[in-house]
Amino acid sequence: MKSLLFSLLFLLASAAFAQKQIMPDKTMIMRVLSNQQKAWNDGRIEDFMNGYWQSDSLVFIGKKGITKGWQQTLDNYKKSYPDKVSMGKLEFTIIAVALLSKTSAHVVGKWHLKRELSKGDLEGHFTLLFKKMNKRWVIVSDHSS
Repeated sequence: MKSLLFSLLFLLASAAFAQKQIMPDKTMIMRVLSNQQKAWNDGRIEDFMNGYWQSDSLVFIGKKGITKGWQQTLDNYKKSYPDKVSMGKLEFTIIAVALLSKTSAHVVGKWHLKRELSKGDLEGHFTLLFKKMNKRWVIVSDHSS
């Protein structure tokens, strides 16, 4: 009976510990997205890009096709959104955050860009693959439509 009680307590403690490990990672991922949204809304594209893996291996898939590399992704953003009026106000709606392992996560969400009437609003969905590198979560793949 004592061993059964000990086993049950051990399982409950393990589950609680695992839950505590999951929540900080999800919170960190949500913080990356929140920081990106704030940077965008402040007109700071370079700071927005801090959420991405600064590597030639970064993959961005959008309406214009596949872009490889952090610098090319930044250049494309700057070309498509040359000023704060074009950038508008960004809002993310997160649909799901799934931790796939201790170092990878999958995020599905919706983005909405509110802009002046002359520019028109834009919106779509995204799928992000995050990787935890050097204790920091970064986007390594972004498929936005």
